[in-house]
Amino acid sequence: MPTLNWIGKEAVVTHDKEVPFRLLRKVKSASVGDNSQNLIIHGDNLEALKALMPYYVNKIDIITIDPPYNTGFEGWIYSDKVNSPKIKKWLGKTVGSESQDLTRHDKWLCMMYPRLKLLKELLSDEGVIFVNIDDNEQAHLKIIMDEIFGEGNFEHFVWKKKGGAGNTEKIIGTLTEHILCYFRNKKAGIFNYRNIEREYKLKDEFGPYNLGGIEKTNRGAYKRETMRFPITDPKTGKKFYPKENMRWTIGQDTVEKMIKNNELFFDYEKNKVYAIKRPENYEASENVHYNLLLDVGSLATAKNELQSLEFDRELFDTPKPVELIKHLLRISSKKDSIILDSFAGSGTAGHAVLDLNKEDNGNRKFIMIEMEDKVAKDITAERIKRAIKKYDYKDGFEYCELDKPLFNEEGQIEEECTFEQLATYIYFTETQTNIDKKKISGNFIGEYNEKDFYLIFKEKGKNVLNKSFLNKIKKSNNIKVIYADRCLLDENALDEMNIKFKQIPYEVERY
Repeated sequence: MPTLNWIGKEAVVTHDKEVPFRLLRKVKSASVGDNSQNLIIHGDNLEALKALMPYYVNKIDIITIDPPYNTGFEGWIYSDKVNSPKIKKWLGKTVGSESQDLTRHDKWLCMMYPRLKLLKELLSDEGVIFVNIDDNEQAHLKIIMDEIFGEGNFEHFVWKKKGGAGNTEKIIGTLTEHILCYFRNKKAGIFNYRNIEREYKLKDEFGPYNLGGIEKTNRGAYKRETMRFPITDPKTGKKFYPKENMRWTIGQDTVEKMIKNNELFFDYEKNKVYAIKRPENYEASENVHYNLLLDVGSLATAKNELQSLEFDRELFDTPKPVELIKHLLRISSKKDSIILDSFAGSGTAGHAVLDLNKEDNGNRKFIMIEMEDKVAKDITAERIKRAIKKYDYKDGFEYCELDKPLFNEEGQIEEECTFEQLATYIYFTETQTNIDKKKISGNFIGEYNEKDFYLIFKEKGKNVLNKSFLNKIKKSNNIKVIYADRCLLDENALDEMNIKFKQIPYEVERY
């Protein structure tokens, strides 16, 4: 399998392990509701992903991200040149002096690689990640995702984002974007069965169908007077003509074939003719999802959605429509799935989760991460607040800030760290699994692979493993791993009780 090398790769391949574990601090004044499992996290997404590991490793069902496309433009509110002060500082510290010589593509790859590694660790065994991207970085992204997720786990969608060329496109008008799709473990049937009736809204005796227009403009290079002939409804004899300055997109021979095959629909109310579009190979395609996404909203739709919530419609250059994310979730999620977006931006992912839950009475949960100070609270969270109010969504969210690192510069545990936070972290580093908070009882924090884990952590100077603590230990044949500041028991007592003492903070493993 080909691999991709770039300036700085050696420095970032294992950088995810060097990122400090930070605590999460909930901000109640910026949240909606109480004790919601939906999270909006403000902070660098590399540090935020690391902070999520003890809680969500191998538990995220769907990841949908829309990272910077690296077009080189600086006008976007989320620095599209991957040149924000936080990332520049990170590059300078991580890659060192090499960062001065990095090209735009090198910087982008240095930014993406460690984040994708952590995203894979968070993904469940049957999980899937969707990444929106355009041609600026698509080729590079494909190669590094092949390396991280495995090229055998790859699939691909193409989304039609607009109907015409932009002002800057002089040769080829790009109407589509890529959505790279990687599974943790790709296998047949991993997606949900297609809902043909949802995709094809209408139905007759022959099965479900949609209607498609057969008119287009009849001006300039598109002008064809021979394509302005009448189409006759064979049942009534009524003749239909294209509107003024419009023409048919199909010729007379095609019209005759479509009438014979019952493929035209005559709308007497609107005085229009439509093509009847049916699913291809209807019986055989029940669980085959097509990679061309045509009717799931556009850039204009997404901007309209922002405007409908009283935001500036031009706030972002390439926002994603709710229907696009809902489509991806319909084919990949269960009703209780956890969905993660670590490049949250305008918050479409959270909006889509809430909307889909309302549609099918689901209980999906979202986690969104946004690093930009002016975006996280004023746009991402505010958009979800407004959507909850406008559309009467039943769930809320917890707004969180990245707090201090678990370990301070002296290597000590931060004073703000709570018992539960340290217990969660220790259990994760010991077992590589998530703690079950319901099983925490006093100093006992959990059991795994014939080991019982205990934590003595209340206040400095009092976290001592002594004889009186032995009465709190469960009677079992398991090894008892006990974390504390000090141990006053001798080696014989430890051996007799099958205890392995680990000193805080020196023997707390760095993840």
